[in-house]
Amino acid sequence: MSMLWRGPLDSRLRIAAGLILFLYVCFHFINLGLATISPQAADAFQSLRQVLTRGIVGTVVLYGAFLVHILTALFRIARRGTLRLPAGEWAQIVLGLLIPVFLIIHIVFTRLAHDVHDVQDKIGFVSGLIWDTQSGWQQGLLVALVWVHGCIGMHMWLRLTQWWKRALPWAIGLAVFLPGWALAGFMTEGRRVHALFRDPEAADATKAAYNWPDGEAFGWLVWASDAALNVFLAAVALVLVAIFLRAVLARRNSVRISYADGPQITAQRGLTLLEMSRSKGVPHTALCGGRGRCTTCRVIIENGAANLPPPSPEETAALQAVKAPVGARLACQTRPTGDLTVFRAFRPDGQRVRAHSSQGSEAQLAVLFLDMRGFTARTAGQLPYDVVFLLNRFFDAIVPAILTNGGTVDKYMGDGLLAVFETSSARTSARAGLKAVAGIAEALAKFNTRLIEEGVPEVAIGVGLHLGTVVLGEIGARGASPRTIIGDTVNTASRLEAHTKTLGAQVLLSEPTLAAAGLDTGAMDLLTLELRGVDHPLKALSLSDGRILSEMIAELE
Repeated sequence: MSMLWRGPLDSRLRIAAGLILFLYVCFHFINLGLATISPQAADAFQSLRQVLTRGIVGTVVLYGAFLVHILTALFRIARRGTLRLPAGEWAQIVLGLLIPVFLIIHIVFTRLAHDVHDVQDKIGFVSGLIWDTQSGWQQGLLVALVWVHGCIGMHMWLRLTQWWKRALPWAIGLAVFLPGWALAGFMTEGRRVHALFRDPEAADATKAAYNWPDGEAFGWLVWASDAALNVFLAAVALVLVAIFLRAVLARRNSVRISYADGPQITAQRGLTLLEMSRSKGVPHTALCGGRGRCTTCRVIIENGAANLPPPSPEETAALQAVKAPVGARLACQTRPTGDLTVFRAFRPDGQRVRAHSSQGSEAQLAVLFLDMRGFTARTAGQLPYDVVFLLNRFFDAIVPAILTNGGTVDKYMGDGLLAVFETSSARTSARAGLKAVAGIAEALAKFNTRLIEEGVPEVAIGVGLHLGTVVLGEIGARGASPRTIIGDTVNTASRLEAHTKTLGAQVLLSEPTLAAAGLDTGAMDLLTLELRGVDHPLKALSLSDGRILSEMIAELE
């Protein structure tokens, strides 16, 4: 099961309903924005849109999604035993509760007015109806509320994926443009219709074209919107009453939770373990907001496993997907009935959130190892200042070639370094690595020229470049865990660099790197290497001078 669709049934239903509503809102905003082009363009798009949304199937899907989204959200809030939540979740809840307050009026004076009184609820009707009124400001606010709520929901849902980070700049641009365009369309059409109303003849024709509701119809629409609003407010009141009653009843029984290497708390029975942590101010990571879609809230039950209900199928599937050990449970899905001792797998460290980066992620990336040859013999008998000065000059000369090609120096290791090229795809990563190798060789040649002019021996290097799957994440003790890379790919790149000594080469490039970059390896004189610590023979291209790569890379441009 995709990580996007993990979690309990009500969570998945709410996501599906939210996606339907978000898509509808996008098309609705486009419809409003087209009014900046012409009323005809807006009306034509609206007619096309309503073919889908006002048919039987479209009506059931759209309004069914609306009801499912609201009801599942209210159900989730009602099940909470505590309202102590992160600010982002509070914002999402408040926005979600405010939207129906304004949206009910919009639905009544558009869809219901059309179905009951045959009002032609085009963009011009709505804009003219509320232009320069308090309702106009409220509907403008509705645009902002709906969009912010939807964008937060999309981000919370998609941020667990690898591609969302790359798409985020484009998504932010679209998220800023679309509501602005919609409001501009509303203003354009509102001014146009308002101007028509100042001419009595044009006003009569405009009202006739929209089948403008009379006083009696307006009164009925106002009554209908008030009644619907009262039903919604009553539902919210019932939710608050349910939370209060749960809290009162839960105080009669409590459970004690002991956190390994952490505090001990007493919390009301009936809450999830995550809610218990939050209600008592205990840091507990939950990247998906406690919806059961990720596993960052997971804990290891050290004592008291018998005081837990068995995991649901959804929780079991989520834990199996990350190969969680025996005794692991999701804190957001677990409601303790007795005392527990638990260990939090991911925990914020107080100053900054450790868990998001320390989850680890996999990617196909190019990894480069570089080492200066004969460094120990070269610096024998030199003062420490001279040794450090040489190394810094050397790195100042070659590292820019890595950085300008999108690489990052993961770590310096005395007279060598490890670099990784974290780009959007294996192809771009491989090409970035090859360009960096060529740049390093060119920079080294210039550096050696300066050394010769100073009467200092030249510097020789060995470089190994390999592409494969690496694991990225924060690794180390809490408070001292830099982001780094690990995996067989790193080991292979290191073995390639070490093997350049045996071959007397400056560079060894693995076949997977060359192939990923789009080079024709069939025409190359590749060596088959048996590398220590690498399970299978590896083909690689040996170069005595990395500058040769410049011509090969030029063919890819």
